[in-house]
Amino acid sequence: MSTSSRHTPLHATHVAAGARMVDFAGWDMPVNYGSQIEEHHAVRRDAGMFDVSHMLALDLSGPDATPFLRGLLANDVAKLSNPGKALYSCMLNEQGGVIDDLIVYRFGTDDYRIVVNAGTADKDVAWMRTRIAGTGANVTLASRRDLAMIAIQGPQAIERARSAIPELSAGQEIPSPFSAIRAGELLIARTGYTGEDGLEITLPASRAESMWQALAAAGVKPCGLGARDTLRLEAGMNLYGQDMDESVSPLDSGLSWTVDLKDENRDFVGRAALEAAPASRRLIGLILEDKGVLRAHMKVFTAAGEGETTSGSFSPTLERSIGFVRVPLATQAGEDAEVEIRGKRLKARTVKLPFVRNGKPLV
Repeated sequence: MSTSSRHTPLHATHVAAGARMVDFAGWDMPVNYGSQIEEHHAVRRDAGMFDVSHMLALDLSGPDATPFLRGLLANDVAKLSNPGKALYSCMLNEQGGVIDDLIVYRFGTDDYRIVVNAGTADKDVAWMRTRIAGTGANVTLASRRDLAMIAIQGPQAIERARSAIPELSAGQEIPSPFSAIRAGELLIARTGYTGEDGLEITLPASRAESMWQALAAAGVKPCGLGARDTLRLEAGMNLYGQDMDESVSPLDSGLSWTVDLKDENRDFVGRAALEAAPASRRLIGLILEDKGVLRAHMKVFTAAGEGETTSGSFSPTLERSIGFVRVPLATQAGEDAEVEIRGKRLKARTVKLPFVRNGKPLV
């Protein structure tokens, strides 16, 4: 652990539970509580929970909030017609590279909640403030480090959360998928990073420990970052800093679906660069056919040319090694490939993402 690592409101709870702690994006976080594979299976088969308080919630408000976000993000918040609806988007630099990927929730034309990644939070806030100043937008951006976030994921997640969280057991309606509601001092979002149904609860830091303990008592298994990574990999979800960053276009990162070019009059940061440089590569799934484990930065050989893995691990659900690979645009899913591991070329196969969704293997 780095001596400069920051602590979430649940840090003492993790340590008391015997979690193995590691530095992640400057935060001291649990990687597992014993068996990473058991934690992974708990989410796929029942319910698990993650401390995601290292991520940063931002509140953007003001009369110019909607036009400001329409110019800031590659996806278009104008799609969010219903209060509470969520949108996944990349925030780009002028060159079309990904500054961060984030989720934005709309509660009104002048009222948004944005959740950004831990490792990019300071950079994101600085970029947004620069854009606010540069555009003269009449908005206020508030950083909410007074809040904690707990993600409860799995086929039984909502049922178990309902029994453990007073606001839910009192009959509060569960939001529809990819939406959020405000319930007293909680923000309850039906979102996640695992490919399973579930909730992400934002709450005052002072309530975090009691809610965590109540969820554990209701049968929700504490899970660390190790399981979170294998779950998101199986679900085909990108990790910032591995599968995309400021040097890579979302068009080359399997994220073309998050770039909205329909409104010709909407000029967002990075649009001109994306239109001037169409996709040259694609990000697809890879399954290793021979024995071994895929990791990031391995050379991959396809019929259309060379590529490189961006993420890789052992899949507990498939019991095989899987990864993402950035390859020439002509490469299609279902083709034979080879991966160079320790000087040897091993057999692999490209596949369409995701590998697993709602507990079911798709490959």
